[in-house]
Amino acid sequence: MEILFFIKKFIAFFVEPFGMVLFFLTLGLFFLYKNSYTKAKLFTSLSFLLLFLFSYLPFSNMLVTGLESRYSKFESTDLNVSYIHVLGSGNNDDYTQPLSSMLGDSSLKRVVEGVIIQKRYPNAKLIFTGYEGATTLANAVVNSDLASSLGVKKEMMIINPQPHDTKEEVLFTKTIAKDEPFILVTSATHMPRSMKLFETFGMRPIAAPTDFKKMKVDSVFCAPSIVYFENSQIAVHEYIGILWANLVH
Repeated sequence: MEILFFIKKFIAFFVEPFGMVLFFLTLGLFFLYKNSYTKAKLFTSLSFLLLFLFSYLPFSNMLVTGLESRYSKFESTDLNVSYIHVLGSGNNDDYTQPLSSMLGDSSLKRVVEGVIIQKRYPNAKLIFTGYEGATTLANAVVNSDLASSLGVKKEMMIINPQPHDTKEEVLFTKTIAKDEPFILVTSATHMPRSMKLFETFGMRPIAAPTDFKKMKVDSVFCAPSIVYFENSQIAVHEYIGILWANLVH
């Protein structure tokens, strides 16, 4: 299972923006070394073209909007919900930092949104899932620590630090919520893939997207930015995930 997880991540790297740019740039340098100047120019130019394209705000917005427009922000529900599942993201384990800095941007927004919703549905338990990744602290644990510091009682949380990906999070929550409706909190770009996975397993998630990446475009004449490139990276990762889910299921 660990090997399959690694292989999936490895393949995904080379079809996502950063991997593509690096791959074509490496090819360009390789052919330059081989004195094949035509191919060197082709692949080097392609790498810079992709770098510009993914760093260009209108193009980046197009990618993220295709995902974020599918579900609007959570308002309310008349259904009786007993659980609010906050999907895992990233964190570090540097104890010299405050808790809010140990969480990645996506994790921070997901937890805050989950806590806000839980205040409106005080009888609903927060479910936190997510493994440690490259750190020594499971994301589920760090997320629950932040929720606790924001006033959520420990008995109102269910914490599972084992799931490595969204599918494993789905399988865990299915054992708890079964076919009951529950609120699902994750990044807006990640929501379409998450909803599809939960629904594939016969569950009834109610979307509560957060961490929106779309930005206002004032003009088509705007300078490239690493922020826009990162948003493109996130969006392409999700499109690949959706494609993989369709192939597997």
